[in-house]
Amino acid sequence: HHIVCSVSSVLQLTTMDSESEVLMKEYSKMMTDMIVLCATLALSLFFWIVSVTISAYSGTLQPVSPWRWLFSILVPFVLTVRGFKKRSLDRSGALGALLVGFVLTMANYSFFSSLLAFFITSSRLTRWGAAQKKKIDPEYREGGQRNWIQVFCNGGVPAELALLYMIEVGPGEIPIDFGKQYSASWMCLSLLGALACSTGDTWASEVGPVLSQSQPRLITTWNEVPAGTNGGVTLVGLIASFLGGLLVGAAYFVTQLLLVNDLHVADPQWPLIVYGGVAGLLGSMLDSFIGAHMQYSGFDVSIGKVVSYESATTQRICGKPILDNNAVNLFSSILIALILPGLAWGVWPR
Repeated sequence: HHIVCSVSSVLQLTTMDSESEVLMKEYSKMMTDMIVLCATLALSLFFWIVSVTISAYSGTLQPVSPWRWLFSILVPFVLTVRGFKKRSLDRSGALGALLVGFVLTMANYSFFSSLLAFFITSSRLTRWGAAQKKKIDPEYREGGQRNWIQVFCNGGVPAELALLYMIEVGPGEIPIDFGKQYSASWMCLSLLGALACSTGDTWASEVGPVLSQSQPRLITTWNEVPAGTNGGVTLVGLIASFLGGLLVGAAYFVTQLLLVNDLHVADPQWPLIVYGGVAGLLGSMLDSFIGAHMQYSGFDVSIGKVVSYESATTQRICGKPILDNNAVNLFSSILIALILPGLAWGVWPR
């Protein structure tokens, strides 16, 4: 009887300790969230006061509201922490994503929604079909684990364009209208094109290997190549790249409808959706074309997979060891950002 009572007492104490530990964790998390919120409020108010002070000495610069500061700091921070916890970003990638997210959100909420569409869908698709991707990619990492180099190769061009946009017109949302805001409209389309390009390439890379039933074909020769070859494309991947860009364009367009008041006197905005889809498709194809020439792809017979390095057991498939995947992504987004807005300007309905 005494033994049973002792065991029961120990179990009760253990249960109480575990419950106390859970309560302490919840309390700590709540306090951490409150501290972060208070710090963000203080920081946003500080920046608002600075912008008001500067605007007093500059006739052209308008102060940014404290609510915009708050949103631009808090929301990217929360999303970055979430991405870090889900292993979509490593520590350096989280810092890079926080910077890119802040710049794009401060500049234009349409930029933020486009970036959000890219980040959320790309992170989810990277984790989707992990078992199949591990069979193909020897460097596959659970969750993606993007570092700062990958973040800036995909988000660096949009961040620079967002800074130029703020210098040109200041933080805020404007309609795409080449007649009234020529340079700012050009920057908006360049930024949207760069994000759609990155999204389209990611969707093609993540969806194609999982859903495609056919062997990839090299974009330069149209010969069949093993799955995972740089420059290899499939019909499923190309469709996915168009849909990915379409989603980014739709996110931009919906934000315009919600936040821009004078759309009725501007050029039609619905082509933004089509523009995003085209940028996603062309960006993915351009990425594959550059990769087929400037990324080395070889089949390593020792592991039975396509690799990006040369070795005694590797049989070359295509490409030369000039660029890595991050550099190819960067060059593709730069070219799309430079070229596609000019083509759009020529056919944009007025």
